[in-house]
Amino acid sequence: MWIYEKKLQYPVRVSKCDPRVARYLVEQYGGADGELSAALRYLNQRYSIPDKVVGLLTDIGTEELAHLEMIATMIYKLTKDATPQQMEAAGLGDNYVIHDNALFYNNASGVPWSAAYIQAKGDPLADLYEDIAAEEKARTTYQWIIDMTDDVDLQDGLKFLREREIVHAMRFKEAVEIIKADRDTKKVY
Repeated sequence: MWIYEKKLQYPVRVSKCDPRVARYLVEQYGGADGELSAALRYLNQRYSIPDKVVGLLTDIGTEELAHLEMIATMIYKLTKDATPQQMEAAGLGDNYVIHDNALFYNNASGVPWSAAYIQAKGDPLADLYEDIAAEEKARTTYQWIIDMTDDVDLQDGLKFLREREIVHAMRFKEAVEIIKADRDTKKVY
């Protein structure tokens, strides 16, 4: 179904070790509005959405997996040279004690990822409005993380991700209009 190129969707660069920013980025790794939740939400919803927009959910859900890979790379690069003391000072002491520098699906507060984050109502419009909201929440989170770092290399990758959230929200809005137009079309059998 997929062709996997063994490279990131967009280059990930960081200019310094910064576990504090890594802690914030964990929100986009395993938080309610993060990339894992988005990918699973869209890839799940595609089974109960009209054929006219099913490809959109597949495409965006797959791209969210690529974003998850970018976030993981950012977190890894931000923490790979961190000492245990730096991890603790950044609020990642508990994570270090349990997982060392391994990534774990949780939010920035340390709450483990939950399937309860994934919404699927079965109503195409309800699901698409949920998806638009998820993309807008992810966009704002990326902006706030951009505001929290002075690392211009990291900001570059985060800006790419923020812009993709905007594109996804626009595409979901287009899908809403397609479904509304189809719903309002007089059916003749």
